[in-house]
Amino acid sequence: MEDVKAFIESGILELYVLGDITAAEREQVEAMVQEHPAVKAELNEVEKALEMYASVNAMEPSAHQRTKILNSLVTNLADDNTFKTKNTEATVVELPLAASNTTNFYKYAFAASVALLLGSIVAIYGLNNKLEEKDAALVAASLQNQKFSKTVDYMDNELGVFRDSSYKVIRLKGTDNLPTGSLLVAWSPAKQKVMIDLKSLDMPVNDKDHQYQLWALVNGKPVDLGVFDKIAGDTVTMQEMKSIASAQAFAVTREPRGGSVNPTMSEMMIIGQFETPATKNL
Repeated sequence: MEDVKAFIESGILELYVLGDITAAEREQVEAMVQEHPAVKAELNEVEKALEMYASVNAMEPSAHQRTKILNSLVTNLADDNTFKTKNTEATVVELPLAASNTTNFYKYAFAASVALLLGSIVAIYGLNNKLEEKDAALVAASLQNQKFSKTVDYMDNELGVFRDSSYKVIRLKGTDNLPTGSLLVAWSPAKQKVMIDLKSLDMPVNDKDHQYQLWALVNGKPVDLGVFDKIAGDTVTMQEMKSIASAQAFAVTREPRGGSVNPTMSEMMIIGQFETPATKNL
């Protein structure tokens, strides 16, 4: 009985059902099936288990493969049949069929589908990782390009301002509130454009509740030209403010975030005026 148990546990019955054994091994299995009911019972269980597994995961064969399998089925059936003759009292031995060719086809198809599925999963996983890496690289490159483009634009603006003879450049200087403060303002009366050079800005970083506000003095009245921030480590060099056609002086005050309608005189930080006959007495 131990030999029978060892024979069952050797795995040869599974190979027999799958048709993956030699002719000699096939004869050995069939002999053991005839001699030992336990082997026959185990073989039936193996066939049922594999057939159920294959039927659940079966794939529909192509027309070409179906034709090939059917032709093979006819050939195998012809080879496996045992016939009686009139002159021979041969006993027909009923052997358990390994499995029908159709069942074998489903098993092979299942194995192929599993291999294909695993291969596809591995390929998709690898492709997904590569796509994520490429996406990250593209995002980084895009951000770098945007930063470079922004830098180039600012440099063009800066060079354009200082090369354009229509611009007048004035340096605003500190008041008692900020004696060391300073800022370069470029103004083109012809283009009605006002640019501030943030690279030259020498003022403290403003807090989240306040901003600096630029004013133009026009005929003795302050005109709002917009707000700006002093940001530590900021790479921005030029910032365009609101347009103005005429001005005798410029000043910067510290105002609540968003700016004020009128300047807070007690928060005057820097101021500068053009030396013209109209402004000498201001």
